[in-house]
Amino acid sequence: MKTHKDLDVWKRSVEFVTNIYRTTENFPRTEIYGLTNQIRRAAVSVPSNIAEGAARKNAREFIQFLYIALGSLAELETQILISKNLKYLNDPSSEDIQKEIAAIRQMISGLIRFLKNKK
Repeated sequence: MKTHKDLDVWKRSVEFVTNIYRTTENFPRTEIYGLTNQIRRAAVSVPSNIAEGAARKNAREFIQFLYIALGSLAELETQILISKNLKYLNDPSSEDIQKEIAAIRQMISGLIRFLKNKK
């Protein structure tokens, strides 16, 4: 691996953030500093932590940042459920986002396993 930009999980999570921004554009204006902002920040945190961890040149530190990215995914998952309950998201949109969260979680977990076995 040369940089974080070579990681498929980073690429996929950046694309995911773009989709999250587009999806939350339809949220009520009253949520711009509330749920919309929290969702966007949690989503941005995922590729950001992957990038920061990859730059560390130390597998142990990289793994720590990957766990932070997993925490951001859990936070995002919760916020998406709340958005669905408030009817800001319809069922198909919510399900698509949840599936993408699960896929990215699986990729991050696989990278963690790889890095742990590499030690």
